[in-house]
Amino acid sequence: MDSTDPDIFFNEKGECNHCLEFTDKREKHKYQGASSDAQLDQLISEMKAKGQGKEYDCVVGLSGGIDSSYVAHIAKERGLRILAVHLDNGWNSEEAVMNIKNIAQKLHIDYESFVLDWEEFKDLQLAFLKASVPEADTPTDIAILAALHKVAAQYGIKYIISGGNFATEGILPKSWHYNAKDLTYFKHIHKKFGKVKLRQFPTFGFQKEMYYKLVKRIKMVYLLNYVPYDKDEAIELLKEKLAWKYYGGKHYESVYTGFIQSYYLYNKFGIDYRRATYSSQICIGSAKREEALEVLKTLPFNEEKSEQEKKYIAKKLGVSLEEFNTILNLPAKWYRDYPNDEKRLSFIYDTYRKIFKKEKLGSF
Repeated sequence: MDSTDPDIFFNEKGECNHCLEFTDKREKHKYQGASSDAQLDQLISEMKAKGQGKEYDCVVGLSGGIDSSYVAHIAKERGLRILAVHLDNGWNSEEAVMNIKNIAQKLHIDYESFVLDWEEFKDLQLAFLKASVPEADTPTDIAILAALHKVAAQYGIKYIISGGNFATEGILPKSWHYNAKDLTYFKHIHKKFGKVKLRQFPTFGFQKEMYYKLVKRIKMVYLLNYVPYDKDEAIELLKEKLAWKYYGGKHYESVYTGFIQSYYLYNKFGIDYRRATYSSQICIGSAKREEALEVLKTLPFNEEKSEQEKKYIAKKLGVSLEEFNTILNLPAKWYRDYPNDEKRLSFIYDTYRKIFKKEKLGSF
């Protein structure tokens, strides 16, 4: 990690706050051998018990990417009855579409697609691009959470299994990707830069989250933290057993997300997402710092491919390439440049964690 995170700081040993936090707080959440195996066995038993008399034990968010595909494989292997849910925001790569289809068929699991209203959604995406903040993909992030919880509640399912994990995502600066659930921030950006009234788009703020957690008793579970997770090994297994195909880069199961994380963030903010991924892997011992630094000497995107993506994205969003480039070249802003609810939400989440520390309802 480096000073492209404006909030980073280093101690006298040269250790940054992200690595210190990972070692102090987050490392205990990674795979711990026999104790993690026992915790996973207990969790699987709980999920099956809560699913008795119902059609499904859990919802699995499925994007066609590595993490979500592998966690679906693990859940099925452990005998869980799965309802796979995919948020269709119109940006799926061809590989991701085929991956989702193959996983559902080969694992013999039911599958539902939650389709967003395109006119509303593209207006939201343009609004966040015009706001010129790193959170260009917040509309997708918030819709995924809303869709998964809505479907779980509809079927009376008490567990949502996410592909999120500490092995590759344990480090991510808040300044790079501010809280998608801050509706004050979300609504201000849409009001200032959007044009289309939101009638169908599913929002998800802390009030809805509390409702689902405390009233509906729905838990978010991160199974990959309970198993030894090596991404390269996972890819080989998925290819061999589920006819899975790689889509060309981290988060490129979505054309838009891939472009944002590789090209947009790097060129506008100097943010190289690979730094966070490698830092997480270095902290758990699955990557070497020297090798990661060598990779970081290369660009995180292919210039020719990115130019083609610009044309495709501009056309799909309904703007000219010239206008799209103008938007991309607006001065960089950060979430603190707009009204937000950071302090109040921090207080609410901290209070929640203290009150329910012993009762594992999942974390915000």
